[in-house]
Amino acid sequence: MSEGIRIAVVGDYNFMYNSHHATNLSIDHASRFLEEEISYYWIKIEEAAFFKMENFERYDGVWIAPGPYRNAFYLNAILDNLIQLKIPTLVTGEGFRTLIEVLINRNQLNGRNEKLVSDNLVDGNSFEAVQIHPHSKEMIKLYENHSNTELTASRYSLYPNLITMLQNDIVDIEAYNHLEEPEIISLNQHPFFLAMGNCPQISSTREIPHPIIYTFMKASRFINQLDGEEIN
Repeated sequence: MSEGIRIAVVGDYNFMYNSHHATNLSIDHASRFLEEEISYYWIKIEEAAFFKMENFERYDGVWIAPGPYRNAFYLNAILDNLIQLKIPTLVTGEGFRTLIEVLINRNQLNGRNEKLVSDNLVDGNSFEAVQIHPHSKEMIKLYENHSNTELTASRYSLYPNLITMLQNDIVDIEAYNHLEEPEIISLNQHPFFLAMGNCPQISSTREIPHPIIYTFMKASRFINQLDGEEIN
């Protein structure tokens, strides 16, 4: 074991939500798989919104957990700050849409003030299955020995022109879903910033830890040594 990994989990934790409970378990799964001690700390959205840069830099990685959020508005400032830092960041769930909106605003992609991202297309508070179709060679490798069926309570449709604009030096599309919509994206000017609407933590098990989760933990441990290179 090394000296350990410190993860900030940003979200309004509620033990009654399956995705929150699964987030904790998936970290434990990754810890066991990597033989690394991982300490994680849930930080409320409203508290993290007032973090200074150095507050985030106390952690090796930041995970934006699924909602619901007591005040989702604060998530905009949090993501805007994390984009500017080199701390490995993972976004799962509703934060995916907020990240897209932050990227639109930061890069002035909506001069006509149009609606470029749909509302949540998943009915109610239920989960639905989504099929992941890896696009990048890194994501193809991660899903090589893992089921490509994930659960999501947050599915969005992006305006086609927006996808084109985002791919112009802003994001890489790591995977599509079965509806041919971007499902997993990464920021191409960041050493590790991965975002998805689905919740891979739910399909993680003690016997088969989710590869996205443990790859995020690897990045959180070794990102300074990698000097921006991709993790394999």
